[in-house]
Amino acid sequence: MALGPRLDLRQTQSLVMTPQLQQAIKLLALSNLEIETFIGEALDANPLLELGEAAPATDGDTASPEDHRRTTMESSPVDQLIGEGRADDDRPLDIDASALDRDRDTGDGGSSGEGGGDWGGDLRMTPFGEAPSIEERGEAGQSLAEHLGAQVGSATDDPRVAAIIAFLIGQLDEAGYLPVALRDIAAELGIALSEAEEALEILQSFDPTGVAARSLSECIALQAREADRYDPAMARLIDNLDLVAKGEVQRLKRICSVDDEDFADMLGELRGYDPKPGLAFAGGSDAPVTPDILLTAREDGGWDISLNQATLPRLVVNRDYYVELKGTCDDKDSRAWLSQKLTDANWLLKALDQRQKTILKVSSEIVRQQDGFFRHGVAQLKPLTLRAVAEAIGMHESTVSRVTSNKYLHCERGTFELKFFFTSGVAAAGGEGSVSAEAVKAAIRQLIDAEDPKAILSDDALVDLLRQKGFDVARRTVAKYREAIGLGSSVQRRRQKALAAVR
Repeated sequence: MALGPRLDLRQTQSLVMTPQLQQAIKLLALSNLEIETFIGEALDANPLLELGEAAPATDGDTASPEDHRRTTMESSPVDQLIGEGRADDDRPLDIDASALDRDRDTGDGGSSGEGGGDWGGDLRMTPFGEAPSIEERGEAGQSLAEHLGAQVGSATDDPRVAAIIAFLIGQLDEAGYLPVALRDIAAELGIALSEAEEALEILQSFDPTGVAARSLSECIALQAREADRYDPAMARLIDNLDLVAKGEVQRLKRICSVDDEDFADMLGELRGYDPKPGLAFAGGSDAPVTPDILLTAREDGGWDISLNQATLPRLVVNRDYYVELKGTCDDKDSRAWLSQKLTDANWLLKALDQRQKTILKVSSEIVRQQDGFFRHGVAQLKPLTLRAVAEAIGMHESTVSRVTSNKYLHCERGTFELKFFFTSGVAAAGGEGSVSAEAVKAAIRQLIDAEDPKAILSDDALVDLLRQKGFDVARRTVAKYREAIGLGSSVQRRRQKALAAVR
């Protein structure tokens, strides 16, 4: 076979991700508040864009779940401003762009602490008291970092120590813990470990007490020292928080060498400490959520869905300014720059308009599928997958995933993340259909809340009671769901009630 150069013709298909296409896809995953920030940056970068007056709610801003397959918002005000560069296809955006899946947000992990996992999850299963009230929360709008930063100046006059403290403050998580090893911080800053320890000791003396702790036991110990209650017995109790969570009363009394009365006092002290002092400030997990989608009931029994216009700025193209600038462009480069800015502005308006249509279409299908939940509560929540919604509305599953990321829907029952409505299912009693895992969890919680303290329900008993309610679940499934909602085993619950009785 002779070797030599030759020409071959090959036909291939590929998806070219233009910058505009990537922008349109990423817009789907942004919440309304994030869109507001994005628009602010776009206004700074493009002189042809400006904010218009808030548009009143019209038929273009709402969608009916019963008519979700119809094209909505066909004559929205934004469409009329597209002008040059408008695409012929005016359907909701649907693009399979798996390459961008890595940009999707993931859930944040909580701070790891000793002996009790997430102490802020279900407070009924912790040795601490109630969550901070509204009055006990920090100043409105002030973050934990700002609160701590204001205390640095009065704590040290050494600028080097102040800089180290400021760096440590930046490493704290939202609960106020220091999740990074102090040795790693010293290495990163190029300082001695002793300097990092000195700065950390100063930071741990700041308000709120317990901040900058590296574990739950250290956080509680700092608060006990501040209250002058860190005696040897209390120290041993704090060192065994895992036993406190399990309700090992007799064992704890032996370890601490105290009687019933002293142990009750120590337990009362422990309940008064805050396991997550950082959450008392803005940015904690209890921060209010602004809904992106509003759901209201109609008089005829149907539903109306609309986007929250209060958090959705209206963007327009200033065509008068475009004409004025075009008249002053004498060279080719200036005209090309102005034409590009107009094209970018038109594309952004189109992308934002398609984003609204896509969100309304996906939300309408979710409401249609979960109609029972909105009318009767979590017990009527149905199993639902992204694929089921995607197939029903003729979109790709990745598009539905992006639309439901970081979006919240407000209805009469409260505000829920769209991801909440996608749950796995378990078989219903009788073998017909299936029920949502969330409905099973709600039933388990209801049964445990109503149980007699003298007759704690075992997992086997819960299985029998759930079958009477129409849920065909195995004992291991009941145990998994019970643990997922922060409820202990029958033994742990019995000990918890014993602790409550001691108190």
